[in-house]
Amino acid sequence: MNDKELTQLITELSSSAGVSGCESETADLCLEKLKKYTIDCRIKNGNVFAEFGERSDSKPHLLLDAHLDRVGMIVTDITDDGFLCCAPCGGLDRRILPAQKVTVHTESGDIDGVIAVIPPHLSSGKDNTAPSWDDIYIDIGMTSDKTPVQRGDTVSFYCAPAALLGDRICGSALDDRCSVAALIYAIDLISRENIDFSELPFSITLMLSTQEELGERGACIGCYDVNPDYAIAVDVSFALSKGEKPSKCGKLSQGCMIGVSPSLDRGMSDWFISHCKEKSIPYQIEVMNGTTGTNADRFSVTRNGVKTVTLPIPLRYMHTPAEVISLSDVKNTAELIAAFVKEGMENGR
Repeated sequence: MNDKELTQLITELSSSAGVSGCESETADLCLEKLKKYTIDCRIKNGNVFAEFGERSDSKPHLLLDAHLDRVGMIVTDITDDGFLCCAPCGGLDRRILPAQKVTVHTESGDIDGVIAVIPPHLSSGKDNTAPSWDDIYIDIGMTSDKTPVQRGDTVSFYCAPAALLGDRICGSALDDRCSVAALIYAIDLISRENIDFSELPFSITLMLSTQEELGERGACIGCYDVNPDYAIAVDVSFALSKGEKPSKCGKLSQGCMIGVSPSLDRGMSDWFISHCKEKSIPYQIEVMNGTTGTNADRFSVTRNGVKTVTLPIPLRYMHTPAEVISLSDVKNTAELIAAFVKEGMENGR
């Protein structure tokens, strides 16, 4: 998979629907991508699973995870004049909503819409507060008696992925579709070396999980089912922009962010840091003083506990229609995962 193919994969993944709780379109797409690398793949309870190598008591089992879902909205009501009322699915900043283009996902197909906004000419100009959810309406250009929309339909931001200068990509749902792409790319890197997965230090389950934005729900049931010894949660984290605190952010194009936290396995964190130092690979450390806000929080306390680390990809403007990533960070993350899979933890067998 070259850079063009990886960019196309990210674009295709981030263009699919998959608002939390309705991820089937994205899950089907991912399943088709994974069938290129293994016949042992399936969808169970919404999660996508792909198995690599034969599982046995003689070696540890590794779970590789990224989440399928994206933030969005759900239709809660339809007004008499055809506007849609909605509520958030996942963490959304109400300040960014007015005038955004959206897609409403209905049983009969997708419908374009726009979030209503009062023109500045008609506004008093005195109220700069964010609108409440009760004041947010979606205009799809139809009256209520003709609308195909039903209460419970989901809504996603409409923002076609676009290439910025350099290797930057902008679009919605890059959280966490760029991480899904990183995992697929990691498997591609190993496959290209014609390595027999059964000879690796780990047997592997790759899981693409549902409903992370609603409290890591898919990760909870998926990890319990897999019952791994080690887990790597690949997600995004904050990339420095303007007005943010550098100590709380990574930087675009400066490499994968390796998680360090009391809730993570320090041995796994140290392995990735040492590997990067030894191989002169760019990396960044994300220090957290408690839990991580990712699927790792579920993995580390599943059953008798799973040794877990996070490998976040830096991303600007999280949970907006215009998220920004660097392709080199996606590749760097995938290469680190491939190295860990091939080399294993010290005394990990």
